[in-house]
Amino acid sequence: MPAKSESQILAYELHGNCYLNITSECTLRCQFCPKYNRTWEVQEYDLTLTREPSVSEVIEAIGDPKRYKQIVFCGLGEPTKRFDVLMEIARKMKAQGMSVRVNTDGLVNLVEGRDVTPEMAEVVDQLSISLNAQNEEIYRRHTRPRREGAFDAMLDFAKKAKAAGMDVSLSAIDGLEGVDIEACQKIADHLGVAFRRRVLDNVG
Repeated sequence: MPAKSESQILAYELHGNCYLNITSECTLRCQFCPKYNRTWEVQEYDLTLTREPSVSEVIEAIGDPKRYKQIVFCGLGEPTKRFDVLMEIARKMKAQGMSVRVNTDGLVNLVEGRDVTPEMAEVVDQLSISLNAQNEEIYRRHTRPRREGAFDAMLDFAKKAKAAGMDVSLSAIDGLEGVDIEACQKIADHLGVAFRRRVLDNVG
């Protein structure tokens, strides 16, 4: 069962993992994102947030973390938009021996204006970064970034995250117009990180 606070789902279970919904804000405006297609549902969970939850509310929603294989920061917003909150929760989860993953657009360094990967590496085990496209033109078409230089910043973040010691994978959605999955795989190979092919409209 999803854990709610004032009817908001802050923690939900998928694949034996506990997924955390800590913000609805995002650095991108992806055309394929459910929320830009008038739904906030992910695998029947309504992830609408009327306000951003506190650290204590999220911790309460998790309950006993050892029921899960992994703690995953992933809602319909970009979790690193609340970087300090993410880090505080991750520290608490690591202190209980949990594995922590962040599903991210990889733009936190661009937003924060500094390299945060050394800090993240202290409490985050895995990063799944949305590559989304093999070049900036296709990336901009589908993700509509709010900041200039987002594509290069995302690739640089992936490189720095790997160097900091985190287990990094890039992902792209097969089925989006112009997205070359093989070319995306080659980018991941060049960076020395894993690659995951995602399926259009299969979120979570």
